[in-house]
Amino acid sequence: MLGFFSNKTVHPLADAREAKRILAEIANPGRGSLSAVEDAGAWLESLAADESFKLAQRVDLIVRIDEATVGQARRLGREFPASAGLSRVQESKQWQCCHDYWQHLVDSYLDCIARYRAAMKEEDAIRPQLPMIYGRLISGLAAQLKWKQFRYGPVDPGFWKTLGDTYLAAVEAKAAQKPLPLYAGSGETTIEAEYLKVLVFHATSMDKLKPLEIEIAEHFITYFLPFFSLIREVRPENVYWVDAAKPLPPTRLAKLPEVTPTLRFFNGTRAVAAVEKTMEQIRAEGRVPAGIKLGAHYDVDTVIPVLEHLGICWAPKPPTRSNTRHRMNSQLKVVSGLAAVHQRLSGRADGAEGLETWVIDDVSLGGFGAQVTSSRQDWIRIGALVGLQPEGGDNWLIGIVRRYVRTGPNQGSVGIETLSKTPYAVFADAGGLDTEALLLDIPEVGEYARMALPARALEDKVALLFPLDDKNARLHPRETIKTGSDFVVANFFVQSYS
Repeated sequence: MLGFFSNKTVHPLADAREAKRILAEIANPGRGSLSAVEDAGAWLESLAADESFKLAQRVDLIVRIDEATVGQARRLGREFPASAGLSRVQESKQWQCCHDYWQHLVDSYLDCIARYRAAMKEEDAIRPQLPMIYGRLISGLAAQLKWKQFRYGPVDPGFWKTLGDTYLAAVEAKAAQKPLPLYAGSGETTIEAEYLKVLVFHATSMDKLKPLEIEIAEHFITYFLPFFSLIREVRPENVYWVDAAKPLPPTRLAKLPEVTPTLRFFNGTRAVAAVEKTMEQIRAEGRVPAGIKLGAHYDVDTVIPVLEHLGICWAPKPPTRSNTRHRMNSQLKVVSGLAAVHQRLSGRADGAEGLETWVIDDVSLGGFGAQVTSSRQDWIRIGALVGLQPEGGDNWLIGIVRRYVRTGPNQGSVGIETLSKTPYAVFADAGGLDTEALLLDIPEVGEYARMALPARALEDKVALLFPLDDKNARLHPRETIKTGSDFVVANFFVQSYS
């Protein structure tokens, strides 16, 4: 009971030996990364709630927790988007744990900066550590942004204000461009480079990439970052701008914004040329060059689409829409997944079960944009197959989610690519196996027709036979066009239909 009447802290991290044991346990590579990151977040949270630590001691412990956890947290960043077989509950827990850890780390460094600015006697003790704190804070914000993008947002305007304020504080301290070893073994960087990395990450339209592609894109951004530069001058080649003092993300330069001392510009013209050269090398060699570190091994077919996306986003001129979009306001009934779509089109499902209602924003020949309001958006992923029924109609369309941004806890903005306006649900015989498939085109003998079917059901040289409109069709598989988590779309040669 004497501890209750003592000014001395009883926090476990206040004991040097216990702190060393705790940190070694977190950093242990043989331990599960999820458990280690979860514990690290809890220790940061408990440290923030204990006022008995001196500022220098607090900073030291936060830095050491950060260093002990960074390897485990990065490992989870690689594993999460590539993980397969996890239940939605497990996936959600993993995402929440990592997102919360980076939030705790960011809050901890922000608290240290606030205490430093408010301190009188202790400020000299940690002044030499400020550049490292600024750099790690920006690195933590970058990780936080990536985990938000794994769920496609939303990103609060306050995020950009915190990021910009941290960068400007480093500029004011004349530390933004000084070489800095952020973590042991990570090589030298600068605070400005870490800030620019976050800006480029946002400018890369992650709302159009799958989580694994986001992870790969982040590594490519680091690799191509030397081809970008952050400047203050207004130049014709500027493509993006950001005002570090405002709660706004970087934006393409359509017109010159208000000129302020905190205004910055950057462009990716040189980076686009480097991306094209890298793609040529990868295609020629059939592998990713050894000098490009992506955190894991990926095949060429996985990497090339990411590089193509980077080239489009960083180009001086934004891609033009192939079809004119028209504004409208109309409701859609939506069902997700190949099996659920097949049930609807084949008349085996009725009522409202499994249906959601979206509101169309705009429409074009190639697709449309819609607003989503739902209590369950976890199924919405880039590449998800959806069935869509326009308001007042009885016909169904087939589409694929190509863009997704969360705009609130239960709200989002979705971009859909239309695959077919006249789909048919068919029950096919695939070499003696019954297969539920979606015919996306009206079959014509001697021509090709697209079909969507379960990925495991597509076999080379195994024809699909099925009845349709009192006729029997025989189609042979050719090249694969699109793939998703539960489906594949392929071209089929129509041998007979009579």
